Amino acid sequence: MPDRSTPEKNVTVHTDGACLGNPGPGGWAAVLQYGETRKELSGGFILTTNNRMETLAVIEALASLKYPCRVDLYTDSRYVRDAVEAGWLAGWQRNGWKTSGKKPVKNQDLWQRLLPLLRTHEVRLHWLRGHAGHPENERCDRLARAAAQGRGLPPDPGMV
Repeated sequence: MPDRSTPEKNVTVHTDGACLGNPGPGGWAAVLQYGETRKELSGGFILTTNNRMETLAVIEALASLKYPCRVDLYTDSRYVRDAVEAGWLAGWQRNGWKTSGKKPVKNQDLWQRLLPLLRTHEVRLHWLRGHAGHPENERCDRLARAAAQGRGLPPDPGMV
């Protein structure tokens, strides 16, 4: 397990997900910045949901980091932010992936992928209002929408 007490790199990440219909074709995107280095990531699926794409954007961004990092992650998804910051994710895991209403947690496959990434990196989630003119959030939105409109999109394995 990595030593999280002293990550050396500070990375800023912006993420967004988009869906053309919900469910429908969807895309995710992330913009990562480390000093002067900038990296853009995106992808999409033929049939998915907006919440899946918002969550997958965070997963793909964190998974792309080669070393444990301090990450300031900006998202316009209250779903993602609250799942982590309000403790929903910890509660779902504790309750055997059931909600407080005893129903199966939606997107469990993605949350299970996110958990080890949150242990590897020191992540601070920041919510920002979407479509409010923030340049990096707007860039992620454009990338995610373009990915959702791509040709030959694969199926989302979590939608099967």
